Amino acid sequence: MSTTAPDATAPDETALVEQFEQVLARHDRIEPRDWMPEKYRATLVRQIAQHAHSEIIGMQPEGNWITRAPSLRRKAILLAKVQDEAGHGLYLYSACETLGVSRQELTEKLVSGQQKYSSIFNYPTLSYADVGTIGWLVDGAAIANQVPLCRTSYGPYGRSMIRICKEESFHQRQGYELLMTMMRGSDAQRAMVQESVDRFWWPALMMFGPPDDDSPNTAQSMAWGIKRDTNDELRQKFVDMSVPQAERLGVTLPDPDLVWNAERGHHDFGQPDWEEFRAVVTGAGPCNAQRIAHRRRAHEDGAWVRDAATAFAARSSAEPVETREARA
Repeated sequence: MSTTAPDATAPDETALVEQFEQVLARHDRIEPRDWMPEKYRATLVRQIAQHAHSEIIGMQPEGNWITRAPSLRRKAILLAKVQDEAGHGLYLYSACETLGVSRQELTEKLVSGQQKYSSIFNYPTLSYADVGTIGWLVDGAAIANQVPLCRTSYGPYGRSMIRICKEESFHQRQGYELLMTMMRGSDAQRAMVQESVDRFWWPALMMFGPPDDDSPNTAQSMAWGIKRDTNDELRQKFVDMSVPQAERLGVTLPDPDLVWNAERGHHDFGQPDWEEFRAVVTGAGPCNAQRIAHRRRAHEDGAWVRDAATAFAARSSAEPVETREARA
């Protein structure tokens, strides 16, 4: 029986770990062909996939209002935004594919419930004001969370976030402008905005994840440089950013504990209902079943397009170059 001698020139795992940690210590980027610990790769797949799924599922609650927007201008704005979200999902799925997982596998895990998406998208959009509130609060929370990810330690993820954050910033301004317009309107419009803010404020705070002392992944993700801020730090940043914006709008944030703390230099605020958060994350939210069923149906309805594209690519690659050029 023959045996293969070990490659004396190949670095052992200890050396690889040391090299990996040195890259992180220098705040450099890990790239797809670099060696990485399996747990680091798995953590990235989980986080990037969840982010990608959130962008795709997030098209549903706003897409619900495209045909009912009150003017052609508002329809065009909302349509462009939903289109941007589709693009964000594609950027992130592509980044995830560099870690050795296919888009098909990611989609199957989403529709089977093996992978999650942001809890905020399991809440319904009951009024047109929700379009503005999502832009202001939900995209505002996304910006607070995602801007630090431009400096995440994994190269493809960080680079994809640069364009995503620029577009999310534009979406946030669009939502704020819509709410400001409605607040200048009738009493009914102002009441609609306030009711929408009342419903979305607490779910927006939940977007940052559980408190730090109840978050199983934060410490390791921080150590690896995947995350740059903890959940609670990001939540505080979002609250501090939102309070003066709410005052300018003329809406009241539904938190009786919200008050400026001069000693801390930050706002004190109440805590979301974490039991509700856990219920929504585990599939018991108002729209969980609806969102997944819609995504599954869309994926199944598009199977013929994927099959046709695959067959065309296979046939084209098998043809002589002259034949392809003549057909073109």
